[in-house]
Amino acid sequence: MSRSARESEPVNEGVENYMHAIIETGGKQYKVAEGDVIFVEKIEAEAGAAITFDKVLAVIDGEKATFGTPVVEGASVAATVVKNGKGKKIMIFKYTPKKGYRKRQGHRQPYTKVQIGAIKA
Repeated sequence: MSRSARESEPVNEGVENYMHAIIETGGKQYKVAEGDVIFVEKIEAEAGAAITFDKVLAVIDGEKATFGTPVVEGASVAATVVKNGKGKKIMIFKYTPKKGYRKRQGHRQPYTKVQIGAIKA
């Protein structure tokens, strides 16, 4: 096989065929696979609790992809809550020059750390 013919072929060697899903939670979309650990907006659940994401927008299984309109019917993603916590502190500083107005405020965004379990399509 010549070099030019080899370069034009698609390369699939070493590519794993994992099942991925695109879920929506907290107003954001996340691409997840089994075993992934993601940080999402705070969910009212204790650490160790099992949760299910029902808003699955797409399921990608190797070469086969299923897209919902707007969600895939019957698809769900099971997950386990690892912990609830707060992010790093950010400082908000408001300032008006020459007026003596200075206001300082801090904010820590709450999050939930989640480990993805099974993807059911």
